[in-house]
Amino acid sequence: MRKALSSSERGFNAHDRPRLSRALTQTAVARVFRRIQAVLLIAEGRTVGEAAQITGLSLQSVYNLVHRYLQSHQVESLHELPHTGRPPDAPELTASQIVRELRRSPMPLGYRTNVWTVETLALQLTQRYQFAIAPWTLRRRMKHLGLVCKRPRYFYSEKHPHRAQKKGPLCGT
Repeated sequence: MRKALSSSERGFNAHDRPRLSRALTQTAVARVFRRIQAVLLIAEGRTVGEAAQITGLSLQSVYNLVHRYLQSHQVESLHELPHTGRPPDAPELTASQIVRELRRSPMPLGYRTNVWTVETLALQLTQRYQFAIAPWTLRRRMKHLGLVCKRPRYFYSEKHPHRAQKKGPLCGT
């Protein structure tokens, strides 16, 4: 078994431990706290395995954090980097285009229905504007615009006249 490297052999200097300790007391974000704690444990001479076990991080994460810190010796290098996030689906599709298509009747466009469903509207928008939009994305955008997505009723909502006889005497008609 190989002897663990001392903190100076790893690349830490005399100013790193106080800097990391001070940053550890000043941080309020749990994720950043664990990162600083892992690097501080390594700077104090603990092994990577011990630091990973104490902080709950993986071995590779601890190695990466130590490497990132030692490149600049700045605590800010351990903070969360900005995430770009997932790119939006069909960013060219505007609210006015959705409303314009909703106002049109689907019958003259070749659909065998006289009301729009989210699926048929998504298909129409995809064909008309040549970019794909999924029904769940369209549903989310319509909800954001204040448009209600309901499936059409193909039957009358009136109750059957003999419902009480069919359901029993305790039926609330």
